[in-house]
Formats: sequence, C-alpha cells, structure tokens
Amino acid sequence: MAAIGFVGLGNMGLPMARNLLKAGHRLTAFDLDRSAVAAAVEAGAEAADSAPEAVGGAEIVLTRLPEGRHVRAVYLGEDGVLAAARADVLLVDCSTIDVETSRAVHAAAAGRGLAMLDAPVSGGVHGAEAATLTFMVGGEAAAFERAHPVLSAMGRAVIHAGPAGNGQAAKICNNMLLGIHMVSVAEAFCLAERLGLAADRLFEIVQGSSGQCWSMTSYCPVPGLAPAAASNRDFRPGFTTAMMLKDLKLAQAAAAGVGASTPLGAEAAQLFNLFASAGNEALDFSAIIKMIGPKAP
Repeated sequence: MAAIGFVGLGNMGLPMARNLLKAGHRLTAFDLDRSAVAAAVEAGAEAADSAPEAVGGAEIVLTRLPEGRHVRAVYLGEDGVLAAARADVLLVDCSTIDVETSRAVHAAAAGRGLAMLDAPVSGGVHGAEAATLTFMVGGEAAAFERAHPVLSAMGRAVIHAGPAGNGQAAKICNNMLLGIHMVSVAEAFCLAERLGLAADRLFEIVQGSSGQCWSMTSYCPVPGLAPAAASNRDFRPGFTTAMMLKDLKLAQAAAAGVGASTPLGAEAAQLFNLFASAGNEALDFSAIIKMIGPKAP
C-alpha cells in the first residue's frame, strides 16, 4: 500500500480520501479547514499542519483544489509541493482547472525531475462517496500506470486521455456537454408540460429514443423519475450550479484560446450565470429547470 499525501479535503476530496483509507493506503492529510482534517483523521488519516508537511514523506501526492490559482500556489510556492516532495514522488492533481495552468505546473514538475498527472474527475459528491468516479488523466503513460491502482480505489473508470493537460481538456469538454444537455432536458420537459404530455410518459418514451442522455435518464430535473437525481431532494447538490458555471467558463476560455466555436456552450454559460446570479449558486445544477420553465398557471 502507498504512502499518500492528500491536500484539499472539500466536498469531493474528503470522501475520496476516505476511500483511499478503506483500500488500506496510508494517508497524511491537509486542508485549511481544520474540521475537514479532523474528519479525515477520524477515518484513519494522519493530520498535517501544512501542504509541505503532508507531502514530504509521500510516495504519491493527491491534490483536490478549487481553482487554478490555488493549484499554482500549492505547487509552485516557495514552500510548495514541488519544493517539499521527495525525488521519486508521483504528483496527481485531481482539481478541475484551466488547461494552461495544468500544463504550466506539469512543466515546472518536469523541470525538477518529478512525474505528474492531471486527473480531474466526473461523478459528483455521490460518485466520490461511492468510489464510482471517472478519472480523466493527462500525462506520461508510465506515470499513468503507476497511478492506476490508487485512482481505482476512488473510481470505477480511470482513462488515459493523453499528454499533460489532456485530462483537463476532457473534463471541460465533458462538462460543457453536461451543461448543454441539462438545459435541453429542462426545456423538453417544460415544453411537454405546456403541451399536456405527462412527464413520466415523456421519460419512458425518450429512454428508448434518440433523445436519450444521462442528464435525463440518470439525473432528470423533474422529481420522481430518476432515483439518484437531485430533483428528488429539493435540488440539494450533487454538483452545484456554481461548479457548473465555473466549468462552463473554463470551457469558454479554452475555446477562445484555440479559436473554437462553441455557441451552445456559450449559451449554456449565460443561462447558468443568470441562474447563479439570482442566488441559486448552492443549488444543484439541474435546478436550472426552475428558471427555464416555471410551472404553467
């Protein structure tokens, strides 16, 4: 079993850390939120007082941080991960950030002779808790093979997307699709309601038809149709509107950087921005149906 340093114990990071402990790995954990560290310690981890302390003796370092600026600070700071890590460490950043930052940190790690992967995840809090995440991994093949057993303890799919930064590219493309799909599913069910078509009938029909997609079948924004959907629990997240908006903005920035046309992605970003700005940041992203089509009078 590996000695792992884990930095970032948020809504996703803490259950991921717990699953590593369940798999028998030794974990030293750090987060600015001391209550999150205490929860990890309760699950069997050792506490660290700083990121360098968490990673100093680790064979593998896992980070799960909010934004690219946090990743740069944690990895590239004077007392950061790159400065503290041992020479044979494998660095795995599971944050969802911009491709440019990911590749810059990869390059800095390589400059110190350190192996690194970007490995953002899909599956939300439920997937993190159930160890059913999908890992989209960018970096060298040898590093990927080394990380595979550890990542498999937290997910059911670990996929090599290619060289450095390609894990982030896969994640933002996937989540742009997800945001677009959820808007379209919400529109379809709202239109069906106005036309007098029952939601359960539409759900049954589309399940076996060409409009079928995960956003409807597994995460329908209409309650009572998909068992695991946030719509069944008053849109408690899952995956917040704020996080979806963040990822859609990352996709738009990436598209602008390479001159790609993503009109539906841009429209989805605008819609989620409107919804978030109305005070809905903490609701599950599927709650966008509340804005798209309030119930007919």
